[in-house]
Amino acid sequence: MVRRLLPMLIALGCGLLALGWGLVSLQRIFTQEREDAYTQLRSRRDTLEEYATATLRKVLDQRLDETLPSFHAATADPLLPAEGLYLLFRSYQFLPRRPRPQPGLETPARQLYEDFRQRLAAPGLPGPAPERLEALRGLLAARAQGEQARADQLLEALLRQRAEHPLPPLQELPFTLLMAEQLQRGAATPALVRGLLRGGLADDFGGIARGAGLQRDLLSECHHFTQADFDFLRERILRLAARLGEPTQAFQARVQELGMGALVLPDGLDEPTLIGERWYVRPHGEAVWGIAVFLDEELKTLAREMRARQLLGAEDSLRLGRTDAVQPMSTLKVEAVMPQWLSAEADIARRHELKTMLVAICGALAVAIGVIAVLAQHRKYRFLELRSDFVATVSHELRTPLASIRLLAETLERRVGGTAEGKDYPSRIIQTTDTLHFLVENILSFNRIDKGRWTPSFSPVRLEELAATLRADLAGATPVPVDFTSDVGDVELRADPTLLRLLLSNLGRNACAYNRRSPVRLSLRAHHSPTYGHTLLFSDNGIGIPESEWENVFQDFYRLKSPGPEVHGSGLGLALCRRIMTLHGGTLHVATSGPEGTTFALTFPEPRP
Repeated sequence: MVRRLLPMLIALGCGLLALGWGLVSLQRIFTQEREDAYTQLRSRRDTLEEYATATLRKVLDQRLDETLPSFHAATADPLLPAEGLYLLFRSYQFLPRRPRPQPGLETPARQLYEDFRQRLAAPGLPGPAPERLEALRGLLAARAQGEQARADQLLEALLRQRAEHPLPPLQELPFTLLMAEQLQRGAATPALVRGLLRGGLADDFGGIARGAGLQRDLLSECHHFTQADFDFLRERILRLAARLGEPTQAFQARVQELGMGALVLPDGLDEPTLIGERWYVRPHGEAVWGIAVFLDEELKTLAREMRARQLLGAEDSLRLGRTDAVQPMSTLKVEAVMPQWLSAEADIARRHELKTMLVAICGALAVAIGVIAVLAQHRKYRFLELRSDFVATVSHELRTPLASIRLLAETLERRVGGTAEGKDYPSRIIQTTDTLHFLVENILSFNRIDKGRWTPSFSPVRLEELAATLRADLAGATPVPVDFTSDVGDVELRADPTLLRLLLSNLGRNACAYNRRSPVRLSLRAHHSPTYGHTLLFSDNGIGIPESEWENVFQDFYRLKSPGPEVHGSGLGLALCRRIMTLHGGTLHVATSGPEGTTFALTFPEPRP
């Protein structure tokens, strides 16, 4: 069998290999299509992200350039706000302003202030800046005497002396505060005296280089004072400003900001950089400039501009790809969040999965077809073997009765004549001829029914008459005695008489062949049911059929292996019986079987009205 199947298996294997190679190649094509579609989508997205990244860098750089005047103003004027500005020059941070008063409770500036006030009231006491005190004492005397012109001259001379011979900040601020307090006259205070508080002096008196007003000077030189001295000077300056009606909001705001602008730059800063997503800094020579940024707002603004240019959809947005604490602008990347493109990528993946599933199904179908082909080829050769066995069996079965007929006929012809020994030869010849005729009739009937060339001729058939015919057939067909009983009453079936006789005859001959008892006992009983119609029960006392073989015995050319001597036959009897019942619209099956015998159930449907 394997030798016969080998060429077909080789051809089938080659075909499956070729099909497998084709499916693998097709899968590679599908995978490449998916990657190409991904690449196209990613290329478009990468282009948009590069544009957004370059635009964000340009926007931050322009914003810093636009803020440069604010840097210069905030650096020159301590009263101006410096929030959101950063300036580092020669390792010193100017903005945000970092200096703050020194910790401690010592009050040297307050003591100097008290000392200046005492010496102003009592000349001759030793201490610093005697010329300043003498000039201030003369100025106050001229004002007290009503010599306003001379007082103005003395004030200008005092201011020039202050500009030309400045004192240390620890002495300059207490003296200037005392001088402004002594010279103030409320709303009538001269402009020069008001300049000592907040506005600063003209260039003739030193300008910014020599004093920008008590408020600015205290903010600029706060690191020279202890916290206690700073608080003392601040309170005196606020009282003086209240008397003069000068604004103090900016001064108080800057006081609150002192020491709150610390920003640590990374080492080796050589390019524009984002620090903590809060500061954008740019080195330039010995300086580092920076501004506070709000990247979320910047990205939203940039996204709106790109939507206006139809580069982004209504649901698309932008976000930073990386969020490191220190992010150089050369490594900055803006990512585009595009739901439509994510949906497109998901569609590409789904299509690839569908194609992969189809390829897998094709492979499975190819394997299934191969298995079916092998099974079909196996069944084909099995059928050929069965047909060969059938031909050999039928040839043997035909050869035996023919040889017997010839031998008996020759014996009658040569020797017997009319002697007593040969009286049973004619009956034996007739019996053998009937056996041969029955075998041939079985084969021809099976072939006609199997090919669909038998058209049943239905007519009323009385079972009692059919049982009598069967009894006579069995009496002359078997050498063993047969005890056949029937209990069918007057049941009449609408059937093909020839087929029905052939069916019962096959059942009876099989029962006689597969039997070890004498006599062979057969019975035929009839039952009627309104639901199932007529049921015939054909029973014997043979050797029985194993339950596992109950369906196999109805197969074509199948012969049951029985203990004892070999039982000759074609293997078509029960197969023909089932086909006859099928032509009548009924069924045939083994109802019971055992060592005591077998019962077959033949069910005929109720005839239509």
